[in-house]
Order: sequence, then C-alpha cells, then structure tokens
Amino acid sequence: MSDTSNPIAVVTGASSGIGAASARRLAADGFHVIAAARRADRLDGLVKEIAAAGGSAAAVTLDVTDDASVAALAEAVGGPVTVLVNNAGGAHGLDPVESGTVADWQLMYDVNVLGTLRVTQALLPALEASGKGTIVVIGSTAAFTAYEGGGGYAAAKHAQTALTGTLRLELNGRPIRVVEIDPGMVKTEGFSLTRFDGDAARAEAVYKGVDEPLLAEDIADCVSWVATRPHHVNIDRLVVRPLAQAAQHKVHRTG
Repeated sequence: MSDTSNPIAVVTGASSGIGAASARRLAADGFHVIAAARRADRLDGLVKEIAAAGGSAAAVTLDVTDDASVAALAEAVGGPVTVLVNNAGGAHGLDPVESGTVADWQLMYDVNVLGTLRVTQALLPALEASGKGTIVVIGSTAAFTAYEGGGGYAAAKHAQTALTGTLRLELNGRPIRVVEIDPGMVKTEGFSLTRFDGDAARAEAVYKGVDEPLLAEDIADCVSWVATRPHHVNIDRLVVRPLAQAAQHKVHRTG
C-alpha cells in the first residue's frame, strides 16, 4: 500500500468533511495516509490533491458497517499502522424519541459505535506492531450532553465514548494511545445534509446567524496535535467548540 518509509495513518470517513481535512493534514505532517470511505470517486480526488501538494496517500473503499469491507481494509494496509482516525459516523434525523424511527437509530449505532469497533479490532495488531500506535476517535459533544431531537445520535455517541474509555483501560501497558476528540458545532458540507436527508434549507438553518462555526480544518488541526505529541503523552479527551457555542443548547446568533 505504501512505497515510502513514512509512518501510516488510516482515516475512515475520509471522502469529505473532517475525514478529508484530517487526511490532508496528516499527509502534510509526513504520514502516508490511507484514506478510506464509501465514495471512491471522492477518495481518488483527495489522493490526487494530496500528491499534488507533495504528500503521500492511497485510497481504499470502505463501508464500516460491513465486516468483509473492514477486513479488506486491514489486508490492504498490510503493515504497521501508527495512527488510526475513527472518523466515520453521522446523525440521521432530528425527531423526538416519541416518533424517532428505529431504522435511523439502528444506522447511527451501527456506523458510530459498531463501525468504530470493527475498524479498531481489525487494525489493533497493526497498531501494536508499530510500537507507537495512536487511536483517535472523533466523537461529539452529544457524547455527554443530551438535547431535544438528538436522542438517537446522543445515545450512539455516548456509547462510542464508553467504547473509547473501555479500550483505553484495556490497552493500558501496551504501546497504543487512545484519544477522543469531541467537536461541537462544525460546519461541513455533509453532516447536516445527511441528518436532514438532503434538505439543504434545513441543513443551512442549523448555522444561521452563527459567527464562525468550527470548520473541518479546525478539527483536523486537533487530530494532528494529539497524534504528534511525544508518545508518552496521551490526550484522553479534547472538547472543541466554536466561541459562539457555550453548550449544545446555548449558541449566540446574530440578526
């Protein structure tokens, strides 16, 4: 997968948003990036962009909800992995618990929680083989704060946090760090569109009047920072919000 001596970083959900930004940043940091996601055409464009900027990257088509796809990713990587960024995730719907669909809740759990589980299990041997592995889990402030309409997403992110904390305990004494990054309001091209099933007006309304929400590059900067600390330094949890957002339900809006 890599014809360089660069350490390998695997990024899931790399076709857009935080995943794509993290892939670019880690490549700029000197990693050979394995960009993994479902949308192969976007991955190919990302890999070409990284190469044009002087970085090293390769694309692997990945569905984190599919065991065979995850196994194929591990086989494609083929060697020691220094950094794994479990970024694939997302929210579906903003319905109250009373009327939320089981299918939406199931999908959010399968992607955010079981997707993290599948990829982490598959790549743990490669992370340990590196002698200095780091697992970065992209969570959410929904992982510790519930809000109306966010029951399914908050439940999934709470579970993802439980998985992450348990993993850190279980890997204690082995050369693998476990880091959780919990962003607040991040404006990306896909998150809210996915949540609202492609309704662009509803997606844009989330950020209406918010002065400078976070961007994907802000979170990629955090990924780079935690991944490049001296290996004896473990940043357990990093909570990142825009200045305009004091809490899930407290956002300053102008106009």
